[in-house]
Amino acid sequence: MFRRAFWFTTGAAAGVWATTKVQRRLRSLAPDALAVRAADKAVDTGHRLKEFALDVRAGMAQRESELNDALGLDVPPDGDSAGQLPGRPPGCQLGPAQPQGRPRPYDRNEDH
Repeated sequence: MFRRAFWFTTGAAAGVWATTKVQRRLRSLAPDALAVRAADKAVDTGHRLKEFALDVRAGMAQRESELNDALGLDVPPDGDSAGQLPGRPPGCQLGPAQPQGRPRPYDRNEDH
């Protein structure tokens, strides 16, 4: 008699446990629960991407500072020589100047 009661109670408890597990799983797979979970993951991913972008930006600024120090570009620019490379005299042109009054000779490969 006690064995039957034991096995009946064990079976009932297992049934209640299994039913509870299945009901929780079904509730977690409902469309509104899935939408909430997806929104939470999207927000979390957005925060991680923002942190990554800030880390990259900080690394870029640090590396730029290192390169400026190494190249000697950390001097604040003057008003008239802003945008010029260091060592270039003011008024210096890039490349050779063409003589005035004489046309350039025809170059067949210029069109290609």
